[in-house]
Amino acid sequence: MAKLKVKVDWDLCISDGVCYALCPQVFEAGPDGKSQIVEQYRGANPWEGEVPEDLEDCVEQARTACPTGAITVEKE
Repeated sequence: MAKLKVKVDWDLCISDGVCYALCPQVFEAGPDGKSQIVEQYRGANPWEGEVPEDLEDCVEQARTACPTGAITVEKE
């Protein structure tokens, strides 16, 4: 099964929370309110991770709704 590489650019993130409101399976608020990847899918850094392809719709909704474009998604 393919995976999706998801990243949150913390320089662009404004802690608005739309991503974790729309896709709590993948995103959560970090200690400073900025979005991070939930522990289950997190990589070496809290702002990046790999998620299963079956969460693509959820991740894409969050990416599209992000007001600053801080979320990127790539198929692996």
